[in-house]
Amino acid sequence: MSSPNPPRADGRLPDQLRPVKFEAGIAPHATGSVLVSCGATRVICAATIEPNVPSWMKQQKVPGGWLTAEYSLLPYSTHERKQRDISRGKLDGRTVEIQRLIGRSIRAVIDLQKLGQNTLWIDCDVLQADGGTRTASITGAYLAARLAVQTLLDSGRIKENPLQDSVAAISVGLLGGRPLLDLPYLEDKDAEVDCNIVMTGRGRFVEIQGAGEEATFSGDEFQTLLALAQKGIRELAAAQTDFLSRELLKFN
Repeated sequence: MSSPNPPRADGRLPDQLRPVKFEAGIAPHATGSVLVSCGATRVICAATIEPNVPSWMKQQKVPGGWLTAEYSLLPYSTHERKQRDISRGKLDGRTVEIQRLIGRSIRAVIDLQKLGQNTLWIDCDVLQADGGTRTASITGAYLAARLAVQTLLDSGRIKENPLQDSVAAISVGLLGGRPLLDLPYLEDKDAEVDCNIVMTGRGRFVEIQGAGEEATFSGDEFQTLLALAQKGIRELAAAQTDFLSRELLKFN
């Protein structure tokens, strides 16, 4: 008798994450940085503190600091070379969408007033893309931000930790009617339904992006996908906590 949950092409079960790894200090000139690997997807997430705030905040006398994000697929990250945005003279729509998502996701868990008159820049550069680059970027961006915040705390530039919770993200989808967690490119490209879910460590939703690819999905199928995402994000949050418990010991 065949298994009701046969393994996927990479050997995983439907509700299983790809192997996740975090490596700190990958960009030594950033205030905090992490290389996040989710299967074959690899993203450098760097957080840099600028002791200034945008001019619109000064003009409107908005207190506190700011956080913004940039995202880029490096030319060699995909099977076919991706042209750099600067050579085309503008950002493509996907890049704009993703970097705004990353910024919203981290701002959802940070108290900008406690950041002081500083801007926290988050840069996510994809070294290798195999599906889930936006979700890996969010998961790694939080870690880079937390390491950068610790540097500010240790130097006395801020008095309190402005990060109120963790945040992570994962993809889920339907492929052949089968709900799957953490889709690599080979699954993502053929999925009938593709969703990206962003949640905090306390289980609060930040953003839900979902669409049918020439298909529709039922409420029950959507609830199944949400449950899969919640399971995956709980596991990612635990991995984030484990990583930080080791890395923060290295600070003063």
